[in-house]
This record gives sequence, structure tokens and C-alpha cells, in this order.
Amino acid sequence: MSDKNLVVSIADQVALVTINRPEAMNALNPATIVELTTTIAVLEQRADVHVIILTGAGDKAFVAGGDVALMRTLSPLQARDVALKAADLFQRIENSPCVVIAAINGYALGGGCELALACDLRLAAEKAQLGQPEINLGIIPGWGGTQRLPRLIGVSRAKELMFTGGRISADQALNLGLVDHVYPAEQLIEEARKLAQTIASKPQTAIRIIKEAVNNGMAMDQEKAIRYEAEMFGMCFTTADQKEGMDAFFEKRPAVWKNC
Repeated sequence: MSDKNLVVSIADQVALVTINRPEAMNALNPATIVELTTTIAVLEQRADVHVIILTGAGDKAFVAGGDVALMRTLSPLQARDVALKAADLFQRIENSPCVVIAAINGYALGGGCELALACDLRLAAEKAQLGQPEINLGIIPGWGGTQRLPRLIGVSRAKELMFTGGRISADQALNLGLVDHVYPAEQLIEEARKLAQTIASKPQTAIRIIKEAVNNGMAMDQEKAIRYEAEMFGMCFTTADQKEGMDAFFEKRPAVWKNC
């Protein structure tokens, strides 16, 4: 399964989606944004895909950013249109019924960092570098960076990264909570697959409810969010997997999930 700018492989309920523009450091142009949006939508409908891993082709970049050569020619309305298309893609990833893992194999800058921020989990190679360098181009992060980054690492740390336009190492990103794990480059995809397969082996209805509860709850005050969580908890007791999981616990056997 492949598009012009993407390569997709599926095995063991995990889809590996590789952004395949190494000659452009896997920069996101409008065509790639559209292809990614379509691909994610198709994968979400497949019963044999529970987890999606996003990575970049080659050994230099995850996604080095937006396509600056294109962006420098845009009118204000065209720039807004591209930003909205990217926003739709990243919102789709964030709200996908699939768990989405970013395997950051190299530079994740600008739009590449924003793509990683939209994912549920972020794994990085030791050589990876992350940042929001848009200030150096006289612009701001426009694909979700000013919103997702502060929510993930805190307001002042996010502002510093955006104000300075600097890059940080994978280890610095780990210390900030911007990435969740760091591995040698040659182990990154293997470790991402291990994590993905662990998640894929769990009851997917409950996984989706967790994702929805976290995402929606983050937009509420804590009291409302806890009440919302209680409603979602109650919904679990309408599922076959809740009954199977608890029966298996008492019968001391592995659960056989129906994902419903």
C-alpha cells in the first residue's frame, strides 16, 4: 500500500506509515498533507489496524517542517488554507480511534514537531532534534504548535522554544516530556513496533474510550472532567470486553477480546 509521498505496510494489527520525501527531508507539502489525511482515514476503517506508527524515510529527518520553498510564495489566504488543512489532518490524528505513535527518526522541526505533538505517543532516536524554528522565518507555529506544545510541556518552556527558535536534542526533549522514550536509531522502529503490538493486544473499545476521555477531559475543568470520566467508566460496562476481562480474571485465563 503506497501513495506518491507515503509508504504503508501492515502487520500484526500495526500500520507503519513512512513519509517518503527524503530528498526534501520529508517536508510536508499540501499533497503530502492530503495523502496523509486520506491514508489515516482509510486505516481507521480497517479491522486489521489498531495502531499506526508514523515515521520518516531516510536517516536524517522525521519531518523537517513545512515546505518553505512553497510557503514563501503563498498569499495570506493561501497560507491560512494550508494551515487549516494541516490542522484538519492533525485533529484527525489526535481524535483517531487508532492509537498513533510518532517514531521520530531525525529532525522534527516546525510542522514535523507539530505532527509529532498530534500523536498519542512519541518515541525518538538518540540523534533526533526537535523544535519550533518558525520565528527565524518571521512567522509563528501555525499548525497547532502554539496550542499543543504548552499543554504538553508547560507554558514557559513552550514559549522559550518558540521565542528562541532553537533545537533541542532527544534527551532534552525526554527531560521536558516532549518525547516519551529515546532509543538508538537502529532500534527505534523495532521498539515502536513492540509498543504498538502491546497496545494492539489490548481491548480496543477500552483503548478508544481512554483516548476520548483524556482528550475531551483536558478541555474541561477537573470537576467536570472527573464526572465525565465516571460516565465513560460506566459505558465500559456495556461492552462484551468488560464481561470477558472480568470473567477471565476470576477464571485465571487469558482474556479473548472481541473489541466490542
